[in-house]
Amino acid sequence: MNITLMSYNTQHCMNYLTKEIDFDIMADTIKKCGADIVGMQEMYKKGVGSVRLPQAEHLAERLGFYHYFASALHAKDGNDYGNALISRYPILEAETIMIPNPVEKKYHGYYETRCLLKVKLDVAGGLTVLVGHFGLNPDEHENAVDTVLANMADERCVLMGDFNMQPENEILNPIRERLYDTAEKFDGPKLSWPSDDPTMKIDYIFTSKDMQVLSADIPAIVSSDHRPHIATIAL
Repeated sequence: MNITLMSYNTQHCMNYLTKEIDFDIMADTIKKCGADIVGMQEMYKKGVGSVRLPQAEHLAERLGFYHYFASALHAKDGNDYGNALISRYPILEAETIMIPNPVEKKYHGYYETRCLLKVKLDVAGGLTVLVGHFGLNPDEHENAVDTVLANMADERCVLMGDFNMQPENEILNPIRERLYDTAEKFDGPKLSWPSDDPTMKIDYIFTSKDMQVLSADIPAIVSSDHRPHIATIAL
């Protein structure tokens, strides 16, 4: 069977053009991409502003999907904020794994507590999916990569998310050694941020090397501030 994966930083479901919370454009983007499993970053548990909906749950209900939300931190308005997964396939197991904050901040950039979402899905004998949103600084990147390496499965495993690193960053090398970068299937250079006129690729989908990747793309869709990254695999 073929399964389409999608990594999607939704910027808490904000329409990039109108700057308003817009569940319609988020759901429509997922439908246009034909996604079966969607790993999302920058999601709120209860929504923001005047829209107090649990965002992942609400999108899942619109699409007829299952959902899991992983809280990385409590936002200023009291909402939980983090990563989410919605899936056409049932969730067998799910956990939120915190990415350790650097003990001593080595850089002057913005620091934020992050997490890794890990689920096992009931599809084709079982599939492990990790969804991450890495920090902005190299010491945060190193901790995130270490956390991924400690929690990935060697077989039937997908890793996706916004890593805030460009492909040439050597900190990604340990992940590349163990997993396949689906961007190898692109038909040319593909950038993901910002969505209206992208200048860099910081979104990824990796798979364990026992999987067959049929295709991958970053379609030119302007809905969130990131373009979605999709990949189709055969299980």
